[in-house]
Amino acid sequence: MDSLRQKITLGYYVIGTLVVGLSLFAFVELRLIEQKTLAGARISEFFDATLEMRRFEKNLFLYHQDADWGEHAAFVGLAKQILRDNPGEFALLAAPDKIAALSGELDRYAQLMADYRGLPETAPGSAAQSENAIRGAGKKIVTIAEELASTERGALRGALEQHRIKLVFSIAVLIVLFVVAGQVLSRMVTRPLKRLEDSMEAIAGGRLAHLDIGSGDREIVSLTEAFNHVMQELDLRQKHLLRSEKLASLGTLLSGVAHELNNPLSNISSSCQILLEDMDDGDPEFNREMLAQIDSETLRARNIVRTLLDFSRDRAFRRERVDLAELIGATLSLVKGQIPTRVAVTSEVAPGAAVAGDRQRLQQVLLNLVQNALEALEGAGEIVIRAGLARFSEERGAGFVGGGQCDPSGEHVLIEVRDNGHGIPAELLERVFDPFFTTKDVGKGSGLGLFIVHEIIEEHGGCIEVQSAAERGTTFLIRLPQYHHEEALHAPPGQQ
Repeated sequence: MDSLRQKITLGYYVIGTLVVGLSLFAFVELRLIEQKTLAGARISEFFDATLEMRRFEKNLFLYHQDADWGEHAAFVGLAKQILRDNPGEFALLAAPDKIAALSGELDRYAQLMADYRGLPETAPGSAAQSENAIRGAGKKIVTIAEELASTERGALRGALEQHRIKLVFSIAVLIVLFVVAGQVLSRMVTRPLKRLEDSMEAIAGGRLAHLDIGSGDREIVSLTEAFNHVMQELDLRQKHLLRSEKLASLGTLLSGVAHELNNPLSNISSSCQILLEDMDDGDPEFNREMLAQIDSETLRARNIVRTLLDFSRDRAFRRERVDLAELIGATLSLVKGQIPTRVAVTSEVAPGAAVAGDRQRLQQVLLNLVQNALEALEGAGEIVIRAGLARFSEERGAGFVGGGQCDPSGEHVLIEVRDNGHGIPAELLERVFDPFFTTKDVGKGSGLGLFIVHEIIEEHGGCIEVQSAAERGTTFLIRLPQYHHEEALHAPPGQQ
């Protein structure tokens, strides 16, 4: 399996290889320049030796001192030795026949000087003739040496210019290769990281449930597996929180439900006692009326118990057609026993308003919102619940905060839960859907109610917003996709 570390290491190796290659190339070029410089030094020494040879030649012709003969012979020998010891350097600057001619000219020059030294002083004519021959041979040698030195300097300048061009070209190529290698490495490394970032943003936005990068890099695979494991754990804990909040709500309901059950049971008991007392001589019509009342109160108690059982039953997400009028009525029947006498609860539901969702979860949403409203009213006030069809507007109303997964296309069902209680301060409004955030006193609230409401609405593909101000009441707006006969049921929106 590949890994980001291997890719980065490979990139370092590629860059290191390029640097080493350029260094070796520069070293070879500098070595060649060094050899050419050494060859130039030999040519310069040869040229200097010929100049010194001519200088002492001139001194001999003028002063005829014995010391000058030794110096002259030494420089002639030095010139021959340089020419003899460096044939390769001279061969690069002139044709072989020209070098051979130069060597022969040096030998001829040395022989002429030896002959000149052996001439008697009584033969001035022969000496003058010999001096002219020596001057001609020496001039020819110096001319050839000067040509060689000039050629060598030109070759050295050309080599330096070529080296400069090659070095600049090599650096340019190296820069291009660096850029290409950097781009390739960047894509190999950053592309899976970018996909990872985009996937995490999609998960944060609710568009994905788990990471699926499709990368073979070991680090990305490990991170993806760890992240998906965390998401699974969070989902599991969220379900536990939902269950805990449901149990807490159920406990709150029991006192009200007990009161609601007590009324029909009391009526049944009273009717039974009356029937027992008047069984023998009672009016049959009156008895039938008492039995009908007992039957009616029994149905009433059974409906209350059935509603409570439907709410408390723990089951998997199940999408079905949920009639909002029926849902709101059943929810209000659960909390009827908790509603103080000075609190008015009204509901307005458009005919046929229905959504596709999990009835139990949607009932918990309404139950949490109504219970919060009752607590905010503190024994006196008004709660209004409205539901009807509405077109989705992407423009949020003034003062509303919240969010969700609403699809701008299509029709939605709008559910409004409004109270005129003490409201929520503006500085706390943005946090009302955060987990474990509560405005209640310590020990009087878990801070999970509105968080779970938000999660349930998102699970249904809807969105929820809240508007509130201190001492001016609170309004919750819920948008859920409208139910259509042809849509798939029994699965959350993201799993159809």
